[in-house]
Amino acid sequence: MLIFNVSVFMPSVLTLVGIPGLESVQCWIGIPFCAMYLIAVIGNSLILVIIKYENSLHSPMYIFLAMLGATDIALSTCILPKMLGIFWFHVPEISFEACLLQMWLIHSFQAIESGVLLAMALDRYVAICNPLRHATVFSRQLLTHIGVGVILRAAILTAPSIALIKCHLKHYRTTIISHSYCEHMALVKLATEDVRINKIYGLFVAFTILGFDIIFITLSYVQIFITVFQLPQKEARIKAFNTCIAHICVFLQFYLLAFFSFFTHRFGSHIPPYVHILLSNLYLLVPPFLNPIVYGVKTKQIRDHVLKMFFSKRHLDH
Repeated sequence: MLIFNVSVFMPSVLTLVGIPGLESVQCWIGIPFCAMYLIAVIGNSLILVIIKYENSLHSPMYIFLAMLGATDIALSTCILPKMLGIFWFHVPEISFEACLLQMWLIHSFQAIESGVLLAMALDRYVAICNPLRHATVFSRQLLTHIGVGVILRAAILTAPSIALIKCHLKHYRTTIISHSYCEHMALVKLATEDVRINKIYGLFVAFTILGFDIIFITLSYVQIFITVFQLPQKEARIKAFNTCIAHICVFLQFYLLAFFSFFTHRFGSHIPPYVHILLSNLYLLVPPFLNPIVYGVKTKQIRDHVLKMFFSKRHLDH
């Protein structure tokens, strides 16, 4: 019996399956995903508008929150329109270059989000542990440098993984990607060549960005808690703690979903494929959807301005 080793050389078009094993119910899964996307875009846009036009919110904490909101809109927009095209309109094809671009944008925005969360933790650390120096430390110049640095770190560290796919991998077992978006490992696994360097570099980027950020965010919050619990007045302790609750909620949901998605994709060989894909999708869609809700509910200034905006409109209508 002859077995032919058939491979596709440099495919021009790839096919995204969606959620393997759940193809029959994908159209229904698209409904909550679409709702999450709309809430993410509207909620984050509202936060951006409030921060832009309200001069009292032009402080580092809110400028970082605006960066987070802009990143969330960009991240969810990179993934969801194409995903709904697969789920609802049966348009699974994507060009190879568009797939690489989507992959680079998704991983870059994930890295930017992680960097902004680190910047927010450091801002809270200085504000609570060294309040007298906060205004001089977090100057406009430093905010600009942090913004540029976070974007450059993400773009530069994720670009080689795309270049490695483009230059190193030429032959593919199939052009069908068992995923609902162009994920790095999902595409790399299709190649017939040795992909060890791609896997190693992927792990290096994940641990360099997420590992570095999570260590310094954790250290910042440990130091914050030590300082807060040493405050003599109970009211001061509660006030200081309240300014951090929203950040901690956002930080926990982002990194817990990141690690669940990361480890199930690499080491959960016994877990059904649709669980991997659903976790990956939720990791990209839940933070942009939850962040404006968490900050809207837990941050008094944002909450007050949202209420003022809607109630003043209602009074004008009457």
